[in-house]
Amino acid sequence: MISDEHKDRLLRQITEKRLSTIQRVLANRQRDLTVVIENIHDPHNVGAIFRSADAVGIEEVQLLYTKETFPALHPKVTASGGKWVKQNQYDDPLKLVEDLRARNYKIYTTHLDVDSVPIHNIDWTQPSAIVLGNENRGVSAQMTEFADQNILIPMFGMVESLNVSVATAVILFEACRQRLEAGEYPQSKLDGKWFEEMADKWARINHNK
Repeated sequence: MISDEHKDRLLRQITEKRLSTIQRVLANRQRDLTVVIENIHDPHNVGAIFRSADAVGIEEVQLLYTKETFPALHPKVTASGGKWVKQNQYDDPLKLVEDLRARNYKIYTTHLDVDSVPIHNIDWTQPSAIVLGNENRGVSAQMTEFADQNILIPMFGMVESLNVSVATAVILFEACRQRLEAGEYPQSKLDGKWFEEMADKWARINHNK
């Protein structure tokens, strides 16, 4: 997806091995899968979510903070995932939902209710936004109302809930499994301009490390 001329320019900044890694990772980016972090206050949880997001190829994470302050991401927790996953910050739920709807996302809230559906019954190959709520309060009532579906992780032990970062990883890797089976790793229809712009950006991150 990178022209020979563009490749030559990048190779003046980084090694061929590094460029190969960048191209491989970008080719697997899932541009229509995202996570919404709503008022999660523990920066370690936030950092771990970014790490999982990068691991399954998510391009960007949405941070919705209406009650807590926006968290600082620690590199030791994110394993540098915060450098490679874009974050969009919101303090207005309506604006966030408007932006997601404009991109044809279905919104799923991790909220246990009578209408909650197991994550394995969701078609994660479609544009999907997964909303994870505060460690104590959970997902807000407002975001639950906006959701297309409440989802749950089936559990069979005495403990009835998972840590929010662990729950995120479980959901994301179910989405990853479905997308792997559908042949969406790597992506076949990535925009060439986006690909080259991202390669330039990531090469600069490496160069300035």
